[in-house]
Amino acid sequence: MTQNRVALVSGANRGIGLETARGLARLGMMTAMGCRDLAKGEAAADVLRSEGLDPVVIALDVADPASVARAVAQTIELLGRIDVLVNNAGILLERSSTGTSGTALTVTPAAVRETFEVNTMGPLLLMQAVLPHMQAQGYGRIVNLSSGMGQLSDMGGGYTAYRLSKAALNALTRTAAADVGAGPVKINAMCPGWVKTDMGGPDAARSIPEGAETTLWLATLPDDGPT
Repeated sequence: MTQNRVALVSGANRGIGLETARGLARLGMMTAMGCRDLAKGEAAADVLRSEGLDPVVIALDVADPASVARAVAQTIELLGRIDVLVNNAGILLERSSTGTSGTALTVTPAAVRETFEVNTMGPLLLMQAVLPHMQAQGYGRIVNLSSGMGQLSDMGGGYTAYRLSKAALNALTRTAAADVGAGPVKINAMCPGWVKTDMGGPDAARSIPEGAETTLWLATLPDDGPT
């Protein structure tokens, strides 16, 4: 079934996004790598091509509504449809190593706004762009990469902008799934764990392939899978 599927992955030039693109392509999906920097995207795609895979690179800045619209339209034009959307692109502006861990007392409105534009509004824009196509074709899988740092039941201090954006992404996932309802389009969020990416750092507990495992599972859910 995956041989006829098309996936669009945001932030696909490195880390979990790149590993997700690799995994989906290995499963036989035609994969569009959404990247803000086309040169970095092509360099990452060349790595996959050297492995015998054949991704395409799509210019995608999730914080720019016009870029989102163009990216979805281009993916459909090149590959015919979009069956899977992986909202992977994200930013963490607050770094404890620099003393800017963004407590509620110190975080700036600008940092919150910029984080929301990428981590929450970006997925919303992409979901709104692809859902009509998924509903019309009777199939869709949307995977939102969230974080345990956005989980209300385990909420802690610091990293306020990031935590807010991921908590909002979790709410967006729940509301979108309820709005779409049970059926052929499934919308889920997941936490990859603490992963050795540029964001997670070298001391993280999980490898990048381990971080992408749940993403690949949710992107290929069977008809009776969760939403």
